[in-house]
Amino acid sequence: MSGGKKTRGRQKIEIKKISNERSMQVTFSKRRNGLFKKAHELFALCGAYVALIIFSPTGKVFSFGYPDLYTVIDRYLSRVPPVNNNVRQFIEAFRSTNVRELNAQLTLANDALDREKRRGDDLSRLCKMIEDPSWWASPVDGLNKDQLELLKMALEELNKNIVEPNDRLEILGAPTQTQQAQMSSP
Repeated sequence: MSGGKKTRGRQKIEIKKISNERSMQVTFSKRRNGLFKKAHELFALCGAYVALIIFSPTGKVFSFGYPDLYTVIDRYLSRVPPVNNNVRQFIEAFRSTNVRELNAQLTLANDALDREKRRGDDLSRLCKMIEDPSWWASPVDGLNKDQLELLKMALEELNKNIVEPNDRLEILGAPTQTQQAQMSSP
């Protein structure tokens, strides 16, 4: 058996504001989902009414409630115990399922939006690279897949545009090798 641990495992992190915007967004998304899961578990295990309203650092609002966000808020504001009605419970369960599905869809849409924003950033960097006349002088091993594809296309286009030396001379009006041979022969 090996004598030691190969990884450090889970480590405690210092709780302070994350300065990297991308890391902060990823952490927010994961922890928000964790909060929603814990709220659902609290309702499922104990029957507790739970409401969460979260404002993201970018100003987006996320809400979550069991059995229903508005029911919990109304109960809190009025301090009236809920009515134990089977129809109402069924409606609230249906609403909470819809809210959960909508929150999941919203999370997926936000994640897709973040991916597209990153792609847009990558494309912007690529455009800047194209505008820079020395982009082709970068080391090939430092280019990503998109940049390599762009370099390949540029080289193929350059290859198409290279004219044979004889054709180039004709364009410039100088005699070609064939014409020179004909002129020198008696």
